[in-house]
Amino acid sequence: MIRCDVAVIGAGTAGLAAERAARGAGARTVLIDPEFNGTLCALAGCMPSKLLIAAASAAHQVEQAPRFGVLPGPMRIDGPRVMTRLRAERDRFLSFTRESFDDLPEGTALVGRARFSAAQRLTLEDGREIEAGAIVIATGSRPVVPPPFRDLGPNVMTTDTLFELPDLPQRLAVIGAGPLGAELAQAMARLGVRVTLLDSGDAVAKARAPAVNAALGAALSEDLRLILGVETSAERLENGEIRVSWTGEDGRAGQDDFTHVLVATGRAPVLSGLELKASGIDLDEDGQPLFNRLTMQCGNTPVFMAGDVAADAPVLHEASSEGAIAGRNAAQFPKVDPFERHVFFTIAFTDPPSAAIGAAAKDAAISASADYGDQGRARVEGRARGVLCIHADPGGRLVGADLCAPGGEHLAHQLAWAVQSGATAAQLLDMPFYHPTLEEGMKTALREICRRSGTSEPPSRDVGSPSGS
Repeated sequence: MIRCDVAVIGAGTAGLAAERAARGAGARTVLIDPEFNGTLCALAGCMPSKLLIAAASAAHQVEQAPRFGVLPGPMRIDGPRVMTRLRAERDRFLSFTRESFDDLPEGTALVGRARFSAAQRLTLEDGREIEAGAIVIATGSRPVVPPPFRDLGPNVMTTDTLFELPDLPQRLAVIGAGPLGAELAQAMARLGVRVTLLDSGDAVAKARAPAVNAALGAALSEDLRLILGVETSAERLENGEIRVSWTGEDGRAGQDDFTHVLVATGRAPVLSGLELKASGIDLDEDGQPLFNRLTMQCGNTPVFMAGDVAADAPVLHEASSEGAIAGRNAAQFPKVDPFERHVFFTIAFTDPPSAAIGAAAKDAAISASADYGDQGRARVEGRARGVLCIHADPGGRLVGADLCAPGGEHLAHQLAWAVQSGATAAQLLDMPFYHPTLEEGMKTALREICRRSGTSEPPSRDVGSPSGS
């Protein structure tokens, strides 16, 4: 019998944060994982996708250079070199995570699959038993592949397999226009792949604001074929290609043949094999554990959740935060403290980037927008497009934002910090805005919020520069 204060199941981002937090609080810990292969972010998520986007950005810059009078000559994209660099850099990121496993105290890392045999007891597949004061479930998620795309061969991929391709596809269908699907579809298209992006819904990258959705959809449509509001089916042809068919409620129908299909319809929590009934925790109708997102505790039990398996906020910074909360509370169980969560914050690394922060327009008293279609700095750089929407309460305090604009990943951070700190539109306008920058563009929306909330703008400190340009 192995005895410890806290047992953590899963060595991804959330699990590592939970183990570290629990050990930092003085707990004896064990970390259980079947492979210790690294985090989802490094292996098949954030980092390899951004490496592909970086290659696509380089190709796009070459393609756009002539508009500035720069003539680089014919461009050739070497697909094998793109994918080789991607994997080399990805493996470098993975190595850092794997090295962190070596730094764990001796006996902490246990290789195997765990299942509950009681609320505070786990059994590994090799028969070893673990008795813990508290247990953190951080088993992550796996891609969901809808029935029409199952069993059609290796050319139907998920992000778990996409990055192992030796070369870029020739013709690619991307099923699912969520943030990752939109990112990868645009990146592939800019690398010379003929791409069709399909989704049953009407929103791209989960855009909440109609103006943002329209702007992002228009941008993507310049690079690829975008088909929304359709149901899809597929069949494997004798030559190994995949025929995808689609139909919409409005009578639209079509089909095309593709060398590859990327299914990006989301990920599901990995809960199978855990024998959750033995843990004593309550489950919802879908078999998902019920937990408090401020404590990550399941009911009043010594079981905690963290990361993608919690299906609450499946992004890396939230997984790390949830792991830390779960680990600290597991270490001090039965004492459990609530922790304030970060403001809701997501980014899709499309071009332009899109983001959602805090409350949506429907939950705010005031919503004002700024048009980036003719914004000064954006026009200088040849990327004047998009829109930024800022939402506020009746007194002008910022409560959320939605955007699709050049420099959006940086604008989104500034707005997320402002929302989380409780800043007002007037307070932001009193901050320095350098000229000419993309940040100046948000002044239009901030001034409109001041006007509609009846709050006074601070005295202008601009000297001769066009405000908001």
